[in-house]
Amino acid sequence: MNVPSNLKYTKDHEWVKIDGDIVTVGITDFAQGELGDIVYVEVESLDETLEADAVFGTVEAVKTVSDLFLPVAGEIIEFNESLEEEPEKVNDDPYGDGWMIKIKVADISDLESLLNADAYKAIIGA
Repeated sequence: MNVPSNLKYTKDHEWVKIDGDIVTVGITDFAQGELGDIVYVEVESLDETLEADAVFGTVEAVKTVSDLFLPVAGEIIEFNESLEEEPEKVNDDPYGDGWMIKIKVADISDLESLLNADAYKAIIGA
């Protein structure tokens, strides 16, 4: 199970890469493994400002559809459009080419509520 130590995590199995007040978000290796083959990623909230834990999109796998939750409040400024044609990137490279959105964070201190790698590993039993 790949849980990079340089990222932050949510209890909803999303990872967060912090770069100043811009964060990149995707789903974890654990999440993509549980979902199975991902066939579609939908994000209709581009350019919207949402609160933390709001649904920002969905990921569809062969057997299920799961909501995607915003890890921190902010404006969704970018969507990884390559996922429209190649959603399998989420399975193949969840922490790289399979990223989903970028957010301009409303309040940097919100990032302190995210989990570190060890705390996330404890949740998934890794």
